[in-house]
Amino acid sequence: MPARDAAHAGMAGTIDIGGDLTVNRLGYGAMRITSPGIWGPPADREAAKATLRRAVELGVNLIDTADSYGPFVSEELIHEALHPYPEDLVIATKGGLVRTGPGEWPVDGRPEHLIEACEGSLRRLGLERIPLYQLHRPDPDVPYEDSVGALVTLKEQGKIRHIGVSNITEDHLRRAQRLTPIVSVQNRYNVTDRHAESLVDLCEQERMVFLPWAPIQGMDSDEAVQEIARRHQAKPRQVVLAWLLARSPAILPIPGTGTAAHLEDNVAAAAIELTPAEVAAVTTGTPL
Repeated sequence: MPARDAAHAGMAGTIDIGGDLTVNRLGYGAMRITSPGIWGPPADREAAKATLRRAVELGVNLIDTADSYGPFVSEELIHEALHPYPEDLVIATKGGLVRTGPGEWPVDGRPEHLIEACEGSLRRLGLERIPLYQLHRPDPDVPYEDSVGALVTLKEQGKIRHIGVSNITEDHLRRAQRLTPIVSVQNRYNVTDRHAESLVDLCEQERMVFLPWAPIQGMDSDEAVQEIARRHQAKPRQVVLAWLLARSPAILPIPGTGTAAHLEDNVAAAAIELTPAEVAAVTTGTPL
C-alpha cells in the first residue's frame, strides 16, 4: 500500500485549466466537510478545517465546492481554513442549485439567481474573481442559453475567470460553447456508471478538463478492482482513483472526504502505477 507520509498530489502529474491555470491532477471535493445530507455545519468544525489544510500540505491545489454544500458551509470553511490562499490554489465552485432541506437539491438556473449565487460565493470565499465557476445543473424551466449567458456576463465583469458546466449532455456542452469557451465538464463517472464516457473522450480531444463526481462509487462490487487492489496491496478506492488517472489525461479526480486520514489515503493513489492490462480490466469490468 502506498505510504501516506510519502504521498503527494503532484505524483499524479499536472493538468491545465483554460490554458492559464496549472494544477496537480488529483484534487479535493469539499462537499463532505458539511453534515449528513450535505446540510448544516460539520460536527467538528476544526477537524473539517484541518482536512482542508492537510489537502494543501499534500499538494492538492484544486478544491471543488459549491454554494449549495451546506448550503454555504463548505465555502465558509474553505475561507476560514485557507485564506489568504496559496498562490497556486485554484478554487472551483458552482451555482444553480438551492437547498430546502437535507438531501434536497432543487435547481434554479434563472440568470438573476446565478448572479446572486456567484456574488455570494465571492463574498464567502473572499475572492475578487473565482478561478473556475461551474453551472451546477441545467434547469428544465430556464433556457440553457439564458443560464450560461448569466455566467458570460459575470465573466465579462471580471468576477469569473473560467466557466465550466456540470451534469450535462453533449448537446448542452455544444450550446454553451456557442456562447463562450468552456474549460471543464463535471459529470458523474465511476467504474459502474459510464454514461459520461463519450464526454470524457470529448474533453480529451478538445483539451477540456473532466471532473468526475462520485468517482469511487461502485468499487465494492467490481471484481477487477478488488483483484488489482490485492495485487498492489492497496485499498479499492485507491485503485479506482489510479484507474481514473490512467483512463484519460483529461480526467482530474476530485474525491471528497471529511477526514484527514481518508484524504491521505486518496492522495496516496497518485503513487499507484497500473499496468495497461489492469487499466483495461477495470475499464471493461473483466477480472484479470
